[in-house]
Amino acid sequence: MSKENKLFDDWPERYDQWFTTPIGALVKKYESELILDLLKPAPQETILDAGCGTGLFTLDLLSRGSHLVGLDISLPMLRRAAEKTKGYPFQPVLADMVNLPFQDSTFDKVVSVTALEFVGDAKAAVSELFRVTRKGGWIVVATLNSLSAWARRRKAAAEKGHSLFKRAIFRSPDELRSLAAPPGVIRTAIHFQKDDDPDHAHELEREGQGRGLDTGAFVAVRWEKPWEDKS
Repeated sequence: MSKENKLFDDWPERYDQWFTTPIGALVKKYESELILDLLKPAPQETILDAGCGTGLFTLDLLSRGSHLVGLDISLPMLRRAAEKTKGYPFQPVLADMVNLPFQDSTFDKVVSVTALEFVGDAKAAVSELFRVTRKGGWIVVATLNSLSAWARRRKAAAEKGHSLFKRAIFRSPDELRSLAAPPGVIRTAIHFQKDDDPDHAHELEREGQGRGLDTGAFVAVRWEKPWEDKS
């Protein structure tokens, strides 16, 4: 394991607590809605959650009746996810998403939420996600959008020494889409700001999504793995 796994080991509690704040809960709501709409998890599907963290989004997928393998590089994060998902068909795996310990075409679908920004070789990671997905299956990847005001604020925090954001790689929708050859469906969410009033944030989110803006703080792409290898 590289030193990257240590980056997240002290964060499980703080990470989960932020999503219990009024604005954090809104962020979770809209991010989860976008992921579920793109991935469309179905009962009995086997899905890989690559970079599952504390299982924040994993539970949403499990609630749809899917079977989940949750992979993460941080053991404390993975332990938190395992605690949350007791009683569900969830298998935790400690590993790096750039080198997945699975055979080709293992999963019906694959999802990765806010993990890619901490991976230097993003193309290698996405290639691995494609490899372990069956032909015709979907790969959904979400990350932090470099075009957003949130990214500018996080970069400023990084310059002041924030331990996570100084390691984060922010990507635009076009940069995210370019990580794989098949055409991808791109959408963004979180069109409000951290200090906005939650009631006003609802309005801003509806407006941003209705206009199809590409500047939301959360950007997600869905690819379909081709039935034939055209390389």
